[in-house]
Amino acid sequence: MTTTKQYTQEQLAAQPIGHWSRTAADLVIGGLRTALAEENLTQPHWWTLNHVAGAPAQWTRPALTAKLAPYDDQHTDFEALYADLTARGWLTETDHHLTLTEAGEAGRLRAHDRNAKVHARIRQGIDDTAYAATIDVLRRMVANLGGDGDLP
Repeated sequence: MTTTKQYTQEQLAAQPIGHWSRTAADLVIGGLRTALAEENLTQPHWWTLNHVAGAPAQWTRPALTAKLAPYDDQHTDFEALYADLTARGWLTETDHHLTLTEAGEAGRLRAHDRNAKVHARIRQGIDDTAYAATIDVLRRMVANLGGDGDLP
């Protein structure tokens, strides 16, 4: 566990939110992308696997692409991504609706375990109350600046 220096509330309140939120986002996203890369997956692969697992045979390619594209910062070719998951034997399509195979669910669970390790590292020394307060503050800042402050 990493030990960090303690600061006063006044010192912390004077800090630039942009610096800390960007640094945190870059490190969180980098850690998750590194963990997923160990399974030869990208974040959009991960999102696809989770959405399809959560609603088997409910998602079509166009609907899922429309749902995921706004979160994508990697200029993902979602058709190529679906083709990749299909070629791996992880994804099937019946009547234009997507379903994970057993191999796809196994891959999703392996990726989940890798991501869980990253999340555990992120949350070291941070209890649920502090974490929830942080999310709420960031959510409110987003809303204050005209963004969508609702939970995804």
